Amino acid sequence: MEQIFNTSKLVNTELQANANAIQAELAWFEEVLQLRSAINFGNVPSGTSIFDAEPPDLNASTSKYGSFVSAHNFNFEERLLLFLAMVSQVKPQCLDIFLVQNAATGQIFTEFGGRKGNVFSGFLPTAETFLFIIAADNLSLRFDLLKLFDAKHPLFALDVMEYEPLPPGEPISSIPLHINKNWFEEFTTGKRSRPRFSTEFPAQLIETQMEFNELVLPHQTMDQLDLIATWLQHNDTMMNDFGLKTKLKPGFRSLFFGQPGTGKSLAAALLGKRHGFPVYRIDLSRIVSKYIGETGKNLSKVFDAAENQQWILFFDEADALFGKRTNVSDARDRYANQETSYLLQRIEDHNGLVILASNFKQNIDQAFLRRFQSIIEFPIPEAEQRLKLWQQSFSAITKLEPKVNLVEIATKYELSGGVIINVVRYATLKMMKDGVSQIRQKDIFDGIKAELKKSGRTM
Repeated sequence: MEQIFNTSKLVNTELQANANAIQAELAWFEEVLQLRSAINFGNVPSGTSIFDAEPPDLNASTSKYGSFVSAHNFNFEERLLLFLAMVSQVKPQCLDIFLVQNAATGQIFTEFGGRKGNVFSGFLPTAETFLFIIAADNLSLRFDLLKLFDAKHPLFALDVMEYEPLPPGEPISSIPLHINKNWFEEFTTGKRSRPRFSTEFPAQLIETQMEFNELVLPHQTMDQLDLIATWLQHNDTMMNDFGLKTKLKPGFRSLFFGQPGTGKSLAAALLGKRHGFPVYRIDLSRIVSKYIGETGKNLSKVFDAAENQQWILFFDEADALFGKRTNVSDARDRYANQETSYLLQRIEDHNGLVILASNFKQNIDQAFLRRFQSIIEFPIPEAEQRLKLWQQSFSAITKLEPKVNLVEIATKYELSGGVIINVVRYATLKMMKDGVSQIRQKDIFDGIKAELKKSGRTM
């Protein structure tokens, strides 16, 4: 009970710190708005500036928001831009000041910028709103502020704020300002929620109850997995402390290949579990769209969400998209190749671990193979490994019939770990169905027979 209380207290302390920092920033933001309004209507002494409102000192704040602002040493303009992008979710009514109509046009003042949401009825800010608050009609200052919208600025490079494509001909000042959902959650609750699988987000979180030391794989395969584990643990040190950031591309890319059931998905899930990183599986065979361009859009959403999140992306059935290309015969083929090239570039630019899985290495285009840092084979286990799989797959509670000889079964039948699990499930269910107290040899053999039949083999 004491441990639960302490955990709850810690969570409440973190939430309070976040709330205090954002409350202080909100008070400053509202003061800036009041100053801009007063200056705009000539209700203040000459020389008054919005910069007279000093932002709160958050250097000592333990909040997520304060720590982020301090770490990047954001100035007045950068902080105002960030808070303007999130204020409609903190205190939307404070932007009602911009809903005043121009008597001459019957619309809100053009210089305020802004837009209406599809559901939200309040004022949603745009880049023009920001430019007006900071610079009003000071052209040189407005032009200088445009540099904050560069893709390399931390607010956009880290996906704190999201770019929303504008229709052709729309001015850049019409860019909507909104904060990324993940960052808003981090600044407020201190924790990011995990996205759910959907047509909009075609990636599914995969988890396992097993531990890394329970993997049964050849030594060579384990050595290569340990190398990936080392990268996950020491990448920051290698790139920053060792000064390799200017020499190496970000991220790590690996190809897992081997027959179904040999442990590719499990190995990916265990790598994530070992280091505390979520693993998202994308089945490319299910989302490669017959509609030109749709596959790229779907996968781009996954990459956008995963950027800087320490997610492991596991692309299953990779040959569906990265398989060997036939000769380009029409515009659709050319577009498909362009789309694949674009996605390959996203994989290369991704700063986390990307794993592509295929049943056969030879199915993957040779041009793509050169882009991987490691290519790892997951073979059908040898007899010694199969025995270990049989032994650890049965429940410790159940007993085997005395005549069951696992050594003989492991030696005789070349089965993958996934198939062995299926046989164990079948034999265990048969034991329970028939009300017997032991796993029977007959049921094990029937299970093996059924599994072999699936792949066109016989006992």
